[in-house]
Amino acid sequence: METSLYAPVKAFLEGLGFAAKGEVGGCDVLAVKAGEPPVVVVCELKRRFNLDLLLQGVDRAGACDEVWLAAEIGGRGGRERDRRFRDLCRRLGFGLLGVDRNGAVHPLLSPAAPHPRREPKRRARLLDEYERRRGDPTLGGGSRAPIMTAYRQQALLCAAALSRGPARPRDLRAAAPQAASILLRNVYGWFIRTERGVYALTDAGRAALVRWPQQAADDAGAEGAGAG
Repeated sequence: METSLYAPVKAFLEGLGFAAKGEVGGCDVLAVKAGEPPVVVVCELKRRFNLDLLLQGVDRAGACDEVWLAAEIGGRGGRERDRRFRDLCRRLGFGLLGVDRNGAVHPLLSPAAPHPRREPKRRARLLDEYERRRGDPTLGGGSRAPIMTAYRQQALLCAAALSRGPARPRDLRAAAPQAASILLRNVYGWFIRTERGVYALTDAGRAALVRWPQQAADDAGAEGAGAG
C-alpha cells in the first residue's frame, strides 16, 4: 500500500527542514517550512510511477510551491527509467523520489523553480487544515479509513468531555474552540440536545471514543488541563 511509503518520505522531507503531515486536504503528504510566507510542498504517493501519479501532481500544483511525486523503485512497471516521463516531470517542475525495498529514499529529480500561486484560496485552505490539526494522526497514501481531520479531532474532544456527563458548549470551549458549532451541526451524530443549551453523548459518540481510544484519551487529558 502507498501508506508504506509515507514514513520514509516524511523523514526525507523533515530532513530538508519541513514539517510534514499525512492526508491534508486530499494530499497524501503536506509539508510546510516556516517563513513569511511559508513554503508549502505537496508529495503524492503511488506504488509505481505512472500517469495517474503525474495527473495527481498536476491537480495539486496550483495550491503549493513545490510538487514531489514518490513511488517504489526496483520492481517492474514503474516509469522512473523512462526518459520521456522524467523529461515531462522536469518540464512541469515536479520532483521525483524513489523509495527502495529497504525504505531508503532516493531523489531522482529535483523540482524546478517555484510555480506561481494560481490558487491562493485553495493553498490557504490547506494551510488552515494543516495548522489546526493536532499532531500527525493519519498516514499519507490511505484511501479507505476515515481521515482524522482537525474537525474530527475537535468533535472527539467534545465527545470525550461529554462522556463524563451533559454539558453546555461554553464548558467545552477551552478544549474545543468550535464546540458550539460542532454540537449544533452534529455532523457525525455523536451528540444530542437534552435541554436548551445542554448536550449529551449518543451511542454513536460512545462508539467513536471506543474506535479512537488513544485520541480520546489524549484529548480528554488535554481538556482536563485546559489546553486549547
